[in-house]
Amino acid sequence: MSQVWQQWQALAASLPHKALGLAAWLLAMAVVFGLLERRFPVRRQRFLRENMAQDVGYYFLGGLLPPFLTVAATAALAWFVSGLVPASFYAWVASLPFAVRVGAMVLLGDVAFYWAHRWSHENEWLWRLHAVHHSPTELDWLVNTRAHPLDLVFARAVSAVPIVVLGVRQGNDGLDAAVAVYLTLTTLWAFFVHTNLKWRLGWLEQLIVTPAFHHWHHANMPGTLNKNYASLFPWIDRVFGTYHLPAQQFPLSYGADRELPETLGKQLVSPFRRRLG
Repeated sequence: MSQVWQQWQALAASLPHKALGLAAWLLAMAVVFGLLERRFPVRRQRFLRENMAQDVGYYFLGGLLPPFLTVAATAALAWFVSGLVPASFYAWVASLPFAVRVGAMVLLGDVAFYWAHRWSHENEWLWRLHAVHHSPTELDWLVNTRAHPLDLVFARAVSAVPIVVLGVRQGNDGLDAAVAVYLTLTTLWAFFVHTNLKWRLGWLEQLIVTPAFHHWHHANMPGTLNKNYASLFPWIDRVFGTYHLPAQQFPLSYGADRELPETLGKQLVSPFRRRLG
């Protein structure tokens, strides 16, 4: 618990610096993705659209709050498995080549994310949290930020399970730097796959998640619900039977079947309303 407290203190001390960093990233992405969406849109949409300020609020909330809860969740997981996995196994993992450990981290993390994401659609209460992300009826790069903080914590904690259980980060010899690069790239990619871009990437779409792939995940059309859960590797959806990517097409409509309140504060409370009576 003392280690978690120390991490919380470090996170709290870094909040002003992190907020400035988030603001800089937001401005850079607004310029890059905004220009691309204006030049190559799936459909014409206003840049200064409705609920943009709300999504900016989600951006900062999601960037600053979830790490505090994720630290506690992963620490609890590490404590739980520490007595179940023999030290000799961790020693073996640490002896593996650096590239193998990084590859295992990326692959297993996306498989775990797939199931966290799928459960968020199939479990009634988890869906109340995740429906916040699916509420927009138009997609653009900033929609990526619209997510309930507890939804983010759940997805990140589950994604960390195989990494913690298998001890992928044992014997750190630069792996922390690799993790930082990986998290930065996957975060940027998450913004990219939400963009209002009509680009189709040919054979690459079989190897990596693209805007078209993720647009179909947000589709609200008969026969398209609950598809395309992976964040990086679309073939994971092929393995588990949830792949859907029509050639040269984008969805005609987006959104969720759950109507949400208009304000950010009420949206954060809405998943608990029925349970609280």
